Amino acid sequence: MRHVPVLLGETIDSLKLKPGNIVVDCTLGDGGHSEEIIKKIQPNGVLVGIDADIESLERAKDFLTDYKIEKIFINDNFSNLDEILKNNNLEKVDGILMDFGWSSPQFADRNRGFSFQTDEELDMRYDSQNQELTAKDIINKYSEDDLAEIFRKYGDEKNSKKIAKVIVEKRKAKEISKTSELVEIILTINKKGKEKIHPATRVFQALRIEVNNELGVIKEVLPKAVDALNSNGRLAVITFHSLEDAIVKHYFKSQSHKTINIINKKPITCSQEELKNNPRARSAKLRVIEKI
Repeated sequence: MRHVPVLLGETIDSLKLKPGNIVVDCTLGDGGHSEEIIKKIQPNGVLVGIDADIESLERAKDFLTDYKIEKIFINDNFSNLDEILKNNNLEKVDGILMDFGWSSPQFADRNRGFSFQTDEELDMRYDSQNQELTAKDIINKYSEDDLAEIFRKYGDEKNSKKIAKVIVEKRKAKEISKTSELVEIILTINKKGKEKIHPATRVFQALRIEVNNELGVIKEVLPKAVDALNSNGRLAVITFHSLEDAIVKHYFKSQSHKTINIINKKPITCSQEELKNNPRARSAKLRVIEKI
């Protein structure tokens, strides 16, 4: 199951790439965006592909192997962008892409705990080698108030308090370790059929964000990305959650006319045609800036 890149054409066009550019794909995934980047910067450009998920990185390596261009693959969290560039003797780059969406193969992997469709261990770590905190830890160790806050803040879950209460009651008798056990708890509160999305969607999203410190990572990396750009270099950021978009929007606004120019005042969203083929893209927003 290959991951379908969101806003592919719009993103590549917005970066204004040309042959010889050095470009960083901070969220390499399966390499879908990077393939189009390579086509723009070959034959003498450089692609730096970063992914915290080693399995995604290996898939991308295989996918991009036929392109004869300098490629640097890094298994690390993109929050370490400054160190990654320094370690590879790259002072400045011409373009940076960040796509904060999850990868379809990660959800299809039955050992990762991202999906509520199959019975898996509650994990949800992007980087299972270096990250310690898992979704199981959160479900079994966080207080009722903290669980409710996470579900509300990161998942927009209207029944956050009720779900947190039942989780705390259930874990007294037995550790909650499987995705199926958590789904069963959620279904006692959120009944099927009332919404288009699965009743567990919001809680699972909230857990994924908490496990991977996704919002903290975004706040940390944006200044590093702007600093890494050459003058007239561009940064394109794709978000999927209102909190992610708010962080990006606020940071860009704070730097506007100081270090950057905002290219699109309003975020670019997916066309109706793309939504038909990829419904997951419905919440995607693309924001682009150019370094002064």
